[in-house]
Amino acid sequence: MTPESLFYLLITIIIIVFLIDSLLDILNARHYNDEIPEELSDVYPKEEYQKSIEYKRANYKFKLVSSTISLCIMLLFFFLDGFAWVDNFARSISDNSVVIGLIFFGIIMIGSDILSTPVAYYKIFVIEEKFGFNKMTTKTFFIDKIKSIIMMAIVGGGLLALIMWFYEITGKSFWIYAWALVSIFTIAMNMFYAKLIVPIFNKQTPLEPGELRDTINEYSKKVGFQLKDIFVIDGSKRSTKANAYFSGFGSEKRITLYDTLIKDLNKEEIVAVLAHEVGHYKKRHVIFNLILSIALTGITLWFLSLFISNPLLSEALRVQAPSFHIGLITFGILYSPISEVTGLIMNVVSRKFEYQADEYAKNTYNSEALINSLKKLSKNNLSNLTPHPAMVFIHYSHPTLLQRIKKLRK
Repeated sequence: MTPESLFYLLITIIIIVFLIDSLLDILNARHYNDEIPEELSDVYPKEEYQKSIEYKRANYKFKLVSSTISLCIMLLFFFLDGFAWVDNFARSISDNSVVIGLIFFGIIMIGSDILSTPVAYYKIFVIEEKFGFNKMTTKTFFIDKIKSIIMMAIVGGGLLALIMWFYEITGKSFWIYAWALVSIFTIAMNMFYAKLIVPIFNKQTPLEPGELRDTINEYSKKVGFQLKDIFVIDGSKRSTKANAYFSGFGSEKRITLYDTLIKDLNKEEIVAVLAHEVGHYKKRHVIFNLILSIALTGITLWFLSLFISNPLLSEALRVQAPSFHIGLITFGILYSPISEVTGLIMNVVSRKFEYQADEYAKNTYNSEALINSLKKLSKNNLSNLTPHPAMVFIHYSHPTLLQRIKKLRK
């Protein structure tokens, strides 16, 4: 294969991925006006259902326009030899390959962030604001941006620098050391994310003593779930949308409830949601997902090690000097079809796990309370009740509301 043919293969992959994603969105949009199934007839009042359709359409049109613009900018960057220009600039600053790589990715990330910021701003302050979801101020939006950039520079830059250094000193064997590094980091994030990362953006407070906490503790004892920490996070600082999640394992496990969840649901419904989260832990979904994620990372890094030293990867992007950072860009695009397949498999597994967690909540607590909570959350989030089956199969990590209700009542 010549550099020129590889260049056009990269372009083809980018366009095909875009077209498939857009086709799914178009198919999904055609189902917005579908009749609501009888099991979901009590989710939306008529005027609220019309509002949910308008919300879906607004997001669909915006995504179609923004993703098309992003595609055009990306293709323009490719055809104008943007990667070669950034690489030359980085090399004019330093002769150290690791420093060159960090400067290169730093410029790419900053450029990408500058282009994506107006998109995120419009999404939050126009669409989310229009439909009553947004609670974020402009100040919070930009402070979050700054915090994210600093974290990416420190954490992402540190990991990337170590991986490039491993490559410099070990050659093709770098993937083993990189895999060990990423695995340790992934485990640490799973254990300490709620303690280290969440407080940077949100305030977490222990659930106050009272009837809700007593009921939760009573349920935890009943199912043999040692729960040391129940926290409430100030999700209302940014949005009216509600959520709950389980994090960590071993002595570091904790359940976090959004303050909006406590506001929207009654005591029985909140405990039912918590029972679902406990189900994930009891069924060892957290550990399985962690192992699967680490395994996929190892496979990806191994594939990367087979190709990264090939100068064709750099030459395809019109960069004359072969380098790890340019090869990583080319490999990432070439690997994207495989990533789509592994992502699809992960979603299939995730949906199965959601059914299992629902079943656990049904058997240990109350299925109707869980159903009521799911209906309320769907209504408050203006969720799509009639998605296209192809969209569900490819992109949904959770079964649809209708599928979950049918399974719970089976």
